[in-house]
Amino acid sequence: MSTTQSSSAEKKVTTNTVQEMKRRGEKISMLTAYDFTMARMVDASGIDIILVGDSASNVMAGHETTLPITLDQMIYHASAVVRAVMRALVVVDLPFGSYQGDSKQALNSAIRIMKESGAHAVKLEGGVEIIDSIKRILSAGIPVMGHLGLTPQSIYKFGTYTVRARETEEAEKLYQDALILEQSGCFSIVLEKIPSLLGKRVAEAVRIPIIGIGAGPHVDGQVLVTHDMLGMTYQFQPRFLRRYLNLYKEITDAITHYIHDVKTGDFPNEQEQY
Repeated sequence: MSTTQSSSAEKKVTTNTVQEMKRRGEKISMLTAYDFTMARMVDASGIDIILVGDSASNVMAGHETTLPITLDQMIYHASAVVRAVMRALVVVDLPFGSYQGDSKQALNSAIRIMKESGAHAVKLEGGVEIIDSIKRILSAGIPVMGHLGLTPQSIYKFGTYTVRARETEEAEKLYQDALILEQSGCFSIVLEKIPSLLGKRVAEAVRIPIIGIGAGPHVDGQVLVTHDMLGMTYQFQPRFLRRYLNLYKEITDAITHYIHDVKTGDFPNEQEQY
């Protein structure tokens, strides 16, 4: 590894860093983490952004949707992640009910996350409908990442997790929302589960980084849920997900082996006792 690469790997990633990456044409990598141990491994691997997602509601707590997770729980998860991270930019989702329709509540929620967890930015779902909340949070000096397309907190409005913005009207609204988010001061936007060509159009129209999840290859970076990417979950199988490991099988096989060794008296052996 060259000196330049080494120093780059050790340098703290900031909102400015990821915007510079877009200007250079360097793709941005982003994964989720919800606890200290996973965050330490993800960060040590050289990831650019760690998202403490409200997907913790599904992955960590077993809820069907992201709606049940609370602000206190998000702060708990974010605090654990921040304690592990040395390099990555840590972005935290504002959970459902903590910012919609009340910009003062949105600001208070964002301030709590920043003060109590030590995170670096917050993420909100929605476009023009939540612009007052975004502007108020930004006015306090808190960086904001937007989120358009499939917005899981609105699942009961959509009624399905299918691809969004296939029709012209919804695609145009998403495009205009992206422009509004950029103009308001958001440093980046996540686009979830939209047509690839729309992702390309948005990424080319704005100066801020566009991070895709099921938004095609023409955006400025990609994000996946780490537990999905590592194959720790197995029920979730969307087209955009690439599994790099099958940890579900490896872990259950290891536990089965442990149970066998305990039952047969093979564990602990002479070298594993005092």
